[in-house]
Amino acid sequence: MSARVGGRNRAISWIVGILCAAVVAALLWLSLPAGPGLLVVVGHLLDGTVPPG
Repeated sequence: MSARVGGRNRAISWIVGILCAAVVAALLWLSLPAGPGLLVVVGHLLDGTVPPG
């Protein structure tokens, strides 16, 4: 149900879409090691915002 644009080949658009999804997946895979460090930084940022109790 996508909009049809004149002059676009449906097969090429599928290939390009799959390649774009693969690039995004690869970037997410490469960013996984940064997850624990990011959680530590967010935890330090939120330390002062939680009321004691």
